[in-house]
Amino acid sequence: MTTACKTIKEKTDAIVEKENKKLSKFIGKSSGDLQISLGKPNEDFKNEKGNSVFVYNSKKYGITCERRFEINKNLTVIGFVSNGCF
Repeated sequence: MTTACKTIKEKTDAIVEKENKKLSKFIGKSSGDLQISLGKPNEDFKNEKGNSVFVYNSKKYGITCERRFEINKNLTVIGFVSNGCF
């Protein structure tokens, strides 16, 4: 791996870590708290476990950012996935 590639990977890892840190603050919070902070989701549906999934989409520099939050039957955020967000 060249130095340039290593530097890009380190920057990418730092961005992902920052994103995960920001989103992990919602774990254990209510879906209401999530919506107060992020607004109404672009999409919501039930997953195979019967939990709700809130999907938030945005775009930056032409790249789509998608954040998905899993919410259990008690309306508590129990997980998230983030793709393309920086």
